[in-house]
Amino acid sequence: MSDHYSERDLQREITDLESKSATAARLFDIRRIIGGLFVLYGVIVMIAGFTASDADIDKAEGVNINLWTGLGMLILGLLFLLWLWLRPTAPPPPDALPDEREESGAG
Repeated sequence: MSDHYSERDLQREITDLESKSATAARLFDIRRIIGGLFVLYGVIVMIAGFTASDADIDKAEGVNINLWTGLGMLILGLLFLLWLWLRPTAPPPPDALPDEREESGAG
């Protein structure tokens, strides 16, 4: 059995690796992480605002600060996710393959 790759097999493998790399880059986009965390924490803080007692609201001079802060965090997180959806990351440009003549002649 030969371990020699044909040119077509090599190109197909390179294409597969490039698509996996682009998928990984989009998956770990910082906007997705920041947006998701702000949405999650915003919902948690809003729940704390909904369950706030009258004494807690009186401490904040009549303002339900948890509710408003949670709403702000939720809106900010949704804006990050909207930004990600409207302007997705561009895939990295494919690297130019070195010319075989340059490699063999550089001896």
